[in-house]
Amino acid sequence: MIETFEKAAHEATVLKQRPGKDEMSALYGFYKQATVGDVNIDRPGFLDFIGRGKWDAWNEKKGMSKEDAMAAYVDVVEKLKEKYGMETQ
Repeated sequence: MIETFEKAAHEATVLKQRPGKDEMSALYGFYKQATVGDVNIDRPGFLDFIGRGKWDAWNEKKGMSKEDAMAAYVDVVEKLKEKYGMETQ
């Protein structure tokens, strides 16, 4: 599963179009849960909108196993590849 996850992480960077905000939040939350585990930092301050959004996306995955988060991340990337396509390399 780790190899599949790492491949998906790379593929997420070469999509033809940048995913939308909700899609990016899902990717971020699953990625952090898969690589770090449950959120381990304080929520950013009120004026840090981007940081708070990332923290919230990660915190929503709290309690999910790293393996389940990896599988969910791969699923999201597969859907994004179908939706946006990938850059040819």
